[in-house]
Amino acid sequence: MDGREHYAFILLSSLLPLLAVIGAAVLLWNKVVGPADVVAFCVMYVIAGLGVSTGYHRLLAHRSFRTTRPLRIFFAAAGAMAGQGPPVIWVAHHRRHHRVADKPGDPHSPYSDEEPGLRGALKGLWHAHMGWLFDRGLSSDPMRYCPDVLRDKDMRFISRNFVWFVLGGVALPGAIGLALTGTWAGAATGALWGGLVRFFFANHVTYAVNSIGHYFGRRRFATPDESRNVGWLALFSFGEAWHNNHHAFPRSASHGMRWYEVDISAMIITGLEKLGLASDVIRIDRERQETKAAAWEKIGGGRHARSTPAKPLAELRKTTVGVVDVE
Repeated sequence: MDGREHYAFILLSSLLPLLAVIGAAVLLWNKVVGPADVVAFCVMYVIAGLGVSTGYHRLLAHRSFRTTRPLRIFFAAAGAMAGQGPPVIWVAHHRRHHRVADKPGDPHSPYSDEEPGLRGALKGLWHAHMGWLFDRGLSSDPMRYCPDVLRDKDMRFISRNFVWFVLGGVALPGAIGLALTGTWAGAATGALWGGLVRFFFANHVTYAVNSIGHYFGRRRFATPDESRNVGWLALFSFGEAWHNNHHAFPRSASHGMRWYEVDISAMIITGLEKLGLASDVIRIDRERQETKAAAWEKIGGGRHARSTPAKPLAELRKTTVGVVDVE
């Protein structure tokens, strides 16, 4: 996509799901919703959500584990169906975010403007949530930040055909509705609930990790940014909202660092590992967590803390390391 196409896609993908939610609310009010619609919504929410959380984020952006080529393609395709951008662009933006989190250059920090007061806070939260997507001048060079993903022909194919995967994310729940009801009306409402309505809710959950997850919540680790753990959001985001944990140890396959921190993506990765479908799963033991926590406490955390950004992948001498946010 060029700049104009990107802007048009963001505009349409923001307005159409919102209108769909309004239409779905009318149908719900009139009780024109059936079990097939619920199934279509839930199935697609899980597919797209894991595509972003397990696929785009932990597999591609941070290389927290390895998996087979078919599963790599499946997770990336599922992430594309979520409609948050082609994999090479999503990964480039995300690695850039980790490199300078909540500092100048971060694509979606709620502190980018630093305007004081309530108005400044609301502007910052809007920018981190969705506003940054409308920035026509924003560019995170994939060749600089994720040459590894750019070299992958499967990821290039999915990125080139991204819009078709998004449309597939609407057609698939329509097919589920048709299969379960045997009617075209069932196909239409399945596409509505599992496609556009799911698109709205699932993506706003991800956006909330960027906004709420850098503004409200608890900080277990004094990281040099403002990342927070937001427990109530973690379940809906498949574990992504244990965000302070993640910024403390970006390469960890598990964002939930305690037994009570539910992390569905980490469970999926563990399950794949037990089946022999995932390997090189990166885990952070409790001793290392506590050692690093103590070191950060001495320095002091937050966005004003001193930090040295890691070099982008293309500038590393040993590209086998694989991610820019290696500790």
